[in-house]
Amino acid sequence: MNALRDYHSPLSHFEPTELFDTLSTGIVVLDAQYCPIYANVSAQDFMAVSLRQARGRPFADLFYDPRQLVEVLRRSMTHLETCSQHELVLKALGSAANRDPSVIDLIVTPLEGQVTGTYLLLELTDATQRQRISRDNDILVGMDGSRLMIRQLAHEIKNPLGGLRGAAQLLAKELPDPALREYTAVIINEADRLRALVDSMAISSGPPRKDLLNVHEVCEHVFKLVRAEAPAGVQVDRDYDPSLPDALFDRHQIIQSLLNVARNAMQAVDAHGRITLRTRVRGGMNIGKIRHRLVAAIEVEDNGPGVPADLIKTLFLPLVTGRSNGTGLGLAVAQDLVTRHGGIIEFTSQPGRTVFSLLLPIEGGKE
Repeated sequence: MNALRDYHSPLSHFEPTELFDTLSTGIVVLDAQYCPIYANVSAQDFMAVSLRQARGRPFADLFYDPRQLVEVLRRSMTHLETCSQHELVLKALGSAANRDPSVIDLIVTPLEGQVTGTYLLLELTDATQRQRISRDNDILVGMDGSRLMIRQLAHEIKNPLGGLRGAAQLLAKELPDPALREYTAVIINEADRLRALVDSMAISSGPPRKDLLNVHEVCEHVFKLVRAEAPAGVQVDRDYDPSLPDALFDRHQIIQSLLNVARNAMQAVDAHGRITLRTRVRGGMNIGKIRHRLVAAIEVEDNGPGVPADLIKTLFLPLVTGRSNGTGLGLAVAQDLVTRHGGIIEFTSQPGRTVFSLLLPIEGGKE
Protein backbone atom coordinates (compact mmCIF):
# COMPACT_ATOMS: atom_id res chain seq x y z
CA MET A 1 0.00 0.00 0.00
CA ASN A 2 2.89 2.36 0.73
CA ALA A 3 4.15 1.61 -2.75
CA LEU A 4 0.93 2.91 -4.23
CA ARG A 5 1.10 6.06 -2.15
CA ASP A 6 4.73 6.55 -3.18
CA TYR A 7 3.83 6.15 -6.85
CA HIS A 8 2.70 9.49 -8.29
CA SER A 9 -0.61 9.04 -10.07
CA PRO A 10 -4.21 10.20 -9.71
CA LEU A 11 -4.76 7.19 -7.44
CA SER A 12 -2.47 8.69 -4.79
CA HIS A 13 -5.35 10.93 -3.66
CA PHE A 14 -7.40 7.89 -2.56
CA GLU A 15 -6.99 5.26 0.12
CA PRO A 16 -6.39 2.07 -1.95
CA THR A 17 -8.48 -0.17 0.30
CA GLU A 18 -11.49 2.08 -0.23
CA LEU A 19 -11.11 2.21 -4.00
CA PHE A 20 -9.80 -1.23 -4.94
CA ASP A 21 -11.94 -3.34 -2.61
CA THR A 22 -14.98 -2.34 -4.67
CA LEU A 23 -13.52 -3.90 -7.84
CA SER A 24 -14.22 -7.39 -9.17
CA THR A 25 -10.73 -7.25 -10.73
CA GLY A 26 -8.02 -8.54 -8.42
CA ILE A 27 -5.32 -5.98 -7.60
CA VAL A 28 -2.00 -7.10 -6.13
CA VAL A 29 1.21 -5.16 -5.46
CA LEU A 30 4.45 -7.14 -5.22
CA ASP A 31 7.74 -5.93 -3.82
CA ALA A 32 11.15 -6.50 -5.45
CA GLN A 33 11.18 -10.07 -4.04
CA TYR A 34 7.81 -10.75 -5.70
CA CYS A 35 6.05 -10.93 -2.33
CA PRO A 36 2.58 -9.38 -1.89
CA ILE A 37 2.43 -6.16 0.09
CA TYR A 38 -1.12 -5.32 -0.95
CA ALA A 39 -4.07 -7.33 -2.28
CA ASN A 40 -7.68 -6.23 -2.56
CA VAL A 41 -10.61 -8.44 -1.57
CA SER A 42 -10.98 -10.02 -5.03
CA ALA A 43 -7.28 -10.87 -5.16
CA GLN A 44 -7.35 -12.44 -1.70
CA ASP A 45 -10.23 -14.65 -2.80
CA PHE A 46 -8.20 -15.66 -5.87
CA MET A 47 -5.12 -16.41 -3.72
CA ALA A 48 -7.30 -18.34 -1.23
CA VAL A 49 -5.34 -16.72 1.64
CA SER A 50 -5.56 -13.39 3.41
CA LEU A 51 -3.06 -10.63 2.76
CA ARG A 52 -1.62 -11.17 6.23
CA GLN A 53 -0.96 -14.84 5.42
CA ALA A 54 0.51 -13.98 2.01
CA ARG A 55 3.00 -11.36 3.22
CA GLY A 56 6.62 -12.47 3.02
CA ARG A 57 5.82 -15.35 0.65
CA PRO A 58 6.65 -15.17 -3.06
CA PHE A 59 3.38 -14.69 -4.92
CA ALA A 60 4.04 -17.63 -7.25
CA ASP A 61 4.46 -19.97 -4.26
CA LEU A 62 0.75 -19.60 -3.54
CA PHE A 63 -0.20 -21.63 -6.63
CA TYR A 64 0.22 -25.03 -8.22
CA ASP A 65 2.47 -25.05 -11.31
CA PRO A 66 3.17 -21.28 -11.50
CA ARG A 67 5.80 -21.43 -14.26
CA GLN A 68 3.95 -19.15 -16.70
CA LEU A 69 3.20 -16.71 -13.90
CA VAL A 70 6.85 -16.55 -12.85
CA GLU A 71 7.94 -15.92 -16.43
CA VAL A 72 5.59 -12.94 -16.82
CA LEU A 73 6.59 -11.41 -13.47
CA ARG A 74 10.31 -11.70 -14.18
CA ARG A 75 9.98 -10.28 -17.67
CA SER A 76 8.13 -7.24 -16.38
CA MET A 77 10.60 -6.64 -13.53
CA THR A 78 13.70 -7.21 -15.66
CA HIS A 79 12.70 -5.02 -18.60
CA LEU A 80 10.53 -2.57 -16.63
CA GLU A 81 7.72 -2.96 -19.11
CA THR A 82 4.05 -3.83 -18.92
CA CYS A 83 3.49 -7.51 -19.72
CA SER A 84 0.27 -9.48 -20.14
CA GLN A 85 -0.82 -13.08 -20.31
CA HIS A 86 -4.27 -14.10 -21.53
CA GLU A 87 -6.17 -17.09 -20.16
CA LEU A 88 -3.57 -18.05 -17.59
CA VAL A 89 -4.71 -21.14 -15.65
CA LEU A 90 -3.87 -21.11 -11.94
CA LYS A 91 -5.11 -22.93 -8.87
CA ALA A 92 -4.31 -21.64 -5.40
CA LEU A 93 -2.70 -24.07 -2.98
CA GLY A 94 -5.13 -23.00 -0.27
CA SER A 95 -8.26 -23.53 -2.36
CA ALA A 96 -10.70 -26.37 -1.77
CA ALA A 97 -9.89 -29.66 -3.48
CA ASN A 98 -13.12 -29.52 -5.51
CA ARG A 99 -12.53 -25.94 -6.66
CA ASP A 100 -11.68 -25.70 -10.34
CA PRO A 101 -8.54 -23.83 -11.42
CA SER A 102 -9.08 -20.15 -12.23
CA VAL A 103 -8.65 -18.81 -15.76
CA ILE A 104 -7.46 -15.21 -15.67
CA ASP A 105 -6.17 -12.43 -17.86
CA LEU A 106 -3.07 -11.00 -16.20
CA ILE A 107 -1.54 -7.53 -16.69
CA VAL A 108 1.72 -6.76 -14.86
CA THR A 109 2.87 -3.14 -14.64
CA PRO A 110 6.14 -2.03 -12.99
CA LEU A 111 5.84 0.88 -10.55
CA GLU A 112 9.02 2.81 -9.93
CA GLY A 113 8.68 4.64 -6.62
CA GLN A 114 10.73 7.69 -5.76
CA VAL A 115 11.85 6.23 -2.45
CA THR A 116 11.14 2.55 -2.21
CA GLY A 117 12.32 1.18 -5.59
CA THR A 118 10.42 -0.95 -8.11
CA TYR A 119 7.17 -2.75 -7.42
CA LEU A 120 4.85 -4.74 -9.65
CA LEU A 121 1.16 -3.94 -9.98
CA LEU A 122 -0.89 -7.00 -10.98
CA GLU A 123 -4.37 -6.83 -12.44
CA LEU A 124 -6.19 -10.18 -12.37
CA THR A 125 -9.37 -10.38 -14.46
CA ASP A 126 -11.53 -13.50 -14.47
CA ALA A 127 -11.56 -14.93 -18.02
CA THR A 128 -13.49 -18.09 -17.16
CA GLN A 129 -16.82 -16.74 -18.44
CA ARG A 130 -15.37 -15.56 -21.76
CA GLN A 131 -13.53 -18.83 -22.26
CA ARG A 132 -16.67 -20.84 -21.43
CA ILE A 133 -18.84 -18.86 -23.86
CA SER A 134 -16.25 -19.26 -26.61
CA ARG A 135 -16.05 -23.00 -26.00
CA ASP A 136 -19.85 -23.31 -25.96
CA ASN A 137 -20.13 -21.48 -29.27
CA ASP A 138 -17.58 -23.84 -30.83
CA ILE A 139 -19.59 -26.84 -29.62
CA LEU A 140 -22.89 -25.46 -30.86
CA VAL A 141 -21.45 -24.59 -34.29
CA GLY A 142 -20.09 -28.12 -34.63
CA MET A 143 -23.35 -29.83 -33.66
CA ASP A 144 -25.02 -29.35 -37.07
CA GLY A 145 -22.15 -31.13 -38.78
CA SER A 146 -22.24 -33.89 -36.16
CA ARG A 147 -25.98 -34.45 -36.66
CA LEU A 148 -25.54 -34.71 -40.42
CA MET A 149 -22.67 -37.18 -40.01
CA ILE A 150 -24.72 -39.34 -37.62
CA ARG A 151 -27.73 -39.44 -39.97
CA GLN A 152 -25.56 -40.34 -42.96
CA LEU A 153 -23.75 -43.08 -41.06
CA ALA A 154 -27.03 -44.52 -39.82
CA HIS A 155 -28.49 -44.60 -43.32
CA GLU A 156 -25.40 -46.12 -44.94
CA ILE A 157 -25.04 -48.85 -42.31
CA LYS A 158 -28.66 -49.93 -41.78
CA ASN A 159 -29.39 -50.82 -45.42
CA PRO A 160 -26.63 -53.44 -45.88
CA LEU A 161 -27.25 -54.75 -42.37
CA GLY A 162 -30.82 -55.61 -43.30
CA GLY A 163 -29.64 -57.56 -46.32
CA LEU A 164 -26.92 -59.31 -44.32
CA ARG A 165 -29.38 -60.41 -41.65
CA GLY A 166 -31.94 -61.61 -44.17
CA ALA A 167 -29.34 -63.65 -46.07
CA ALA A 168 -28.16 -65.26 -42.83
CA GLN A 169 -31.72 -66.27 -41.96
CA LEU A 170 -32.26 -67.86 -45.38
CA LEU A 171 -28.93 -69.65 -45.15
CA ALA A 172 -29.82 -71.04 -41.73
CA LYS A 173 -32.93 -72.69 -43.18
CA GLU A 174 -30.88 -74.43 -45.89
CA LEU A 175 -28.14 -75.79 -43.63
CA PRO A 176 -28.69 -79.45 -42.68
CA ASP A 177 -26.22 -79.50 -39.80
CA PRO A 178 -27.43 -77.71 -36.60
CA ALA A 179 -23.81 -77.04 -35.68
CA LEU A 180 -23.41 -74.94 -38.82
CA ARG A 181 -26.48 -72.92 -37.90
CA GLU A 182 -24.58 -71.66 -34.86
CA TYR A 183 -22.47 -69.59 -37.26
CA THR A 184 -25.51 -68.02 -38.89
CA ALA A 185 -26.87 -67.26 -35.41
CA VAL A 186 -23.68 -65.36 -34.69
CA ILE A 187 -24.15 -63.35 -37.91
CA ILE A 188 -27.78 -62.57 -37.03
CA ASN A 189 -26.95 -61.58 -33.45
CA GLU A 190 -24.11 -59.31 -34.51
CA ALA A 191 -26.31 -57.71 -37.18
CA ASP A 192 -28.92 -57.01 -34.49
CA ARG A 193 -26.26 -55.55 -32.24
CA LEU A 194 -25.01 -53.25 -34.99
CA ARG A 195 -28.57 -52.22 -35.83
CA ALA A 196 -29.17 -51.28 -32.18
CA LEU A 197 -25.96 -49.28 -32.24
CA VAL A 198 -27.08 -47.46 -35.39
CA ASP A 199 -30.47 -46.76 -33.82
CA SER A 200 -28.69 -45.17 -30.86
CA MET A 201 -26.82 -42.96 -33.33
CA ALA A 202 -30.05 -41.72 -34.85
CA ILE A 203 -32.07 -41.50 -31.63
CA SER A 204 -31.79 -37.72 -31.49
CA SER A 205 -33.23 -37.15 -34.96
CA GLY A 206 -36.62 -35.99 -33.67
CA PRO A 207 -37.46 -32.72 -31.92
CA PRO A 208 -38.07 -32.82 -28.14
CA ARG A 209 -41.60 -33.66 -27.02
CA LYS A 210 -41.70 -31.49 -23.94
CA ASP A 211 -43.86 -32.02 -20.88
CA LEU A 212 -43.70 -30.48 -17.42
CA LEU A 213 -41.02 -32.59 -15.79
CA ASN A 214 -39.56 -33.06 -12.34
CA VAL A 215 -35.83 -33.26 -13.01
CA HIS A 216 -35.21 -35.20 -9.80
CA GLU A 217 -37.57 -37.95 -10.91
CA VAL A 218 -35.40 -38.34 -14.02
CA CYS A 219 -32.22 -38.28 -11.92
CA GLU A 220 -33.60 -40.96 -9.59
CA HIS A 221 -34.45 -43.16 -12.56
CA VAL A 222 -30.89 -42.85 -13.92
CA PHE A 223 -29.42 -43.20 -10.42
CA LYS A 224 -31.12 -46.59 -9.95
CA LEU A 225 -30.00 -47.82 -13.38
CA VAL A 226 -26.38 -46.79 -12.83
CA ARG A 227 -26.28 -48.21 -9.31
CA ALA A 228 -27.61 -51.54 -10.61
CA GLU A 229 -25.00 -51.63 -13.41
CA ALA A 230 -22.04 -50.40 -11.33
CA PRO A 231 -19.41 -52.90 -10.14
CA ALA A 232 -19.31 -53.66 -6.41
CA GLY A 233 -16.32 -51.36 -5.93
CA VAL A 234 -18.05 -48.28 -7.41
CA GLN A 235 -20.02 -46.03 -5.05
CA VAL A 236 -22.91 -44.07 -6.60
CA ASP A 237 -24.18 -41.04 -4.64
CA ARG A 238 -26.69 -38.27 -5.24
CA ASP A 239 -26.91 -34.66 -4.08
CA TYR A 240 -30.09 -32.87 -5.13
CA ASP A 241 -31.05 -29.21 -4.81
CA PRO A 242 -34.68 -29.15 -3.59
CA SER A 243 -35.17 -25.61 -4.95
CA LEU A 244 -34.91 -26.82 -8.56
CA PRO A 245 -38.33 -26.15 -10.16
CA ASP A 246 -40.21 -28.34 -12.62
CA ALA A 247 -39.67 -27.39 -16.26
CA LEU A 248 -40.59 -28.38 -19.82
CA PHE A 249 -38.29 -31.16 -21.06
CA ASP A 250 -38.50 -34.32 -23.14
CA ARG A 251 -38.28 -37.02 -20.46
CA HIS A 252 -36.97 -39.75 -22.77
CA GLN A 253 -34.26 -37.55 -24.29
CA ILE A 254 -33.05 -36.20 -20.94
CA ILE A 255 -32.89 -39.73 -19.48
CA GLN A 256 -30.93 -40.95 -22.50
CA SER A 257 -28.52 -38.02 -22.33
CA LEU A 258 -27.94 -38.28 -18.58
CA LEU A 259 -27.58 -42.05 -18.76
CA ASN A 260 -24.95 -41.77 -21.51
CA VAL A 261 -22.93 -39.32 -19.42
CA ALA A 262 -23.29 -41.42 -16.24
CA ARG A 263 -22.21 -44.59 -18.04
CA ASN A 264 -19.21 -42.71 -19.40
CA ALA A 265 -18.30 -41.82 -15.80
CA MET A 266 -18.76 -45.45 -14.74
CA GLN A 267 -16.37 -46.58 -17.45
CA ALA A 268 -13.88 -43.90 -16.36
CA VAL A 269 -13.69 -45.13 -12.75
CA ASP A 270 -13.56 -48.77 -13.88
CA ALA A 271 -13.94 -51.25 -10.99
CA HIS A 272 -13.30 -48.84 -8.10
CA GLY A 273 -14.35 -45.24 -7.63
CA ARG A 274 -17.14 -42.83 -6.83
CA ILE A 275 -19.83 -41.24 -9.02
CA THR A 276 -22.11 -38.44 -7.81
CA LEU A 277 -25.29 -37.17 -9.46
CA ARG A 278 -25.90 -33.58 -8.43
CA THR A 279 -28.49 -30.93 -9.29
CA ARG A 280 -28.20 -27.18 -8.88
CA VAL A 281 -29.99 -24.04 -10.04
CA ARG A 282 -27.83 -21.46 -11.82
CA GLY A 283 -28.98 -17.92 -12.44
CA GLY A 284 -28.04 -15.35 -15.08
CA MET A 285 -26.17 -17.79 -17.31
CA ASN A 286 -25.14 -17.62 -20.97
CA ILE A 287 -25.46 -20.65 -23.23
CA GLY A 288 -23.92 -19.65 -26.51
CA LYS A 289 -25.24 -16.19 -27.35
CA ILE A 290 -28.41 -16.59 -25.29
CA ARG A 291 -28.63 -15.43 -21.70
CA HIS A 292 -31.02 -17.32 -19.43
CA ARG A 293 -32.42 -16.18 -16.11
CA LEU A 294 -32.57 -19.74 -14.72
CA VAL A 295 -30.75 -22.90 -15.80
CA ALA A 296 -31.05 -26.42 -14.40
CA ALA A 297 -27.60 -27.95 -13.94
CA ILE A 298 -27.45 -31.75 -13.72
CA GLU A 299 -23.88 -32.73 -12.86
CA VAL A 300 -22.17 -36.11 -13.03
CA GLU A 301 -18.92 -36.15 -11.09
CA ASP A 302 -16.40 -38.99 -10.95
CA ASN A 303 -13.00 -39.45 -9.34
CA GLY A 304 -11.44 -41.24 -12.31
CA PRO A 305 -8.20 -40.33 -14.12
CA GLY A 306 -9.75 -37.46 -16.10
CA VAL A 307 -10.23 -36.75 -19.79
CA PRO A 308 -7.06 -37.28 -21.86
CA ALA A 309 -5.59 -33.96 -22.98
CA ASP A 310 -5.70 -34.92 -26.67
CA LEU A 311 -9.48 -35.49 -26.51
CA ILE A 312 -10.55 -32.31 -24.71
CA LYS A 313 -11.42 -30.34 -27.86
CA THR A 314 -13.03 -33.23 -29.76
CA LEU A 315 -14.75 -35.18 -26.98
CA PHE A 316 -18.31 -34.51 -28.22
CA LEU A 317 -17.64 -35.37 -31.87
CA PRO A 318 -19.06 -38.68 -33.16
CA LEU A 319 -16.69 -41.67 -33.14
CA VAL A 320 -14.18 -39.95 -30.83
CA THR A 321 -13.26 -42.19 -27.89
CA GLY A 322 -10.34 -42.82 -25.58
CA ARG A 323 -11.20 -46.51 -25.06
CA SER A 324 -10.22 -49.37 -27.34
CA ASN A 325 -13.73 -50.86 -27.08
CA GLY A 326 -15.64 -47.58 -27.15
CA THR A 327 -17.97 -46.45 -29.93
CA GLY A 328 -17.49 -42.71 -29.49
CA LEU A 329 -21.24 -42.16 -29.74
CA GLY A 330 -22.47 -41.83 -26.14
CA LEU A 331 -21.32 -38.27 -25.48
CA ALA A 332 -22.03 -37.12 -29.04
CA VAL A 333 -25.65 -38.29 -28.75
CA ALA A 334 -25.96 -36.83 -25.24
CA GLN A 335 -24.73 -33.43 -26.43
CA ASP A 336 -27.12 -33.50 -29.38
CA LEU A 337 -30.11 -34.27 -27.15
CA VAL A 338 -29.27 -31.47 -24.72
CA THR A 339 -28.63 -28.87 -27.44
CA ARG A 340 -32.08 -29.66 -28.87
CA HIS A 341 -33.43 -28.28 -25.58
CA GLY A 342 -31.43 -25.06 -26.03
CA GLY A 343 -28.86 -26.31 -23.53
CA ILE A 344 -25.33 -27.65 -23.61
CA ILE A 345 -23.07 -30.15 -21.87
CA GLU A 346 -19.86 -28.72 -20.41
CA PHE A 347 -17.11 -30.44 -18.50
CA THR A 348 -14.11 -29.73 -16.33
CA SER A 349 -11.53 -32.42 -15.79
CA GLN A 350 -8.41 -33.10 -13.81
CA PRO A 351 -7.06 -36.35 -12.34
CA GLY A 352 -9.33 -37.35 -9.48
CA ARG A 353 -12.21 -35.02 -10.36
CA THR A 354 -14.15 -34.82 -13.62
CA VAL A 355 -17.53 -33.07 -13.76
CA PHE A 356 -19.91 -33.18 -16.73
CA SER A 357 -22.71 -30.60 -16.44
CA LEU A 358 -25.95 -30.86 -18.40
CA LEU A 359 -27.15 -27.24 -18.55
CA LEU A 360 -30.83 -26.97 -19.44
CA PRO A 361 -32.66 -23.63 -19.65
CA ILE A 362 -35.70 -23.58 -17.40
CA GLU A 363 -37.27 -20.82 -19.42
CA GLY A 364 -36.65 -18.85 -22.60
CA GLY A 365 -33.66 -16.54 -22.81
CA LYS A 366 -32.64 -13.51 -24.82
CA GLU A 367 -29.58 -12.55 -26.83
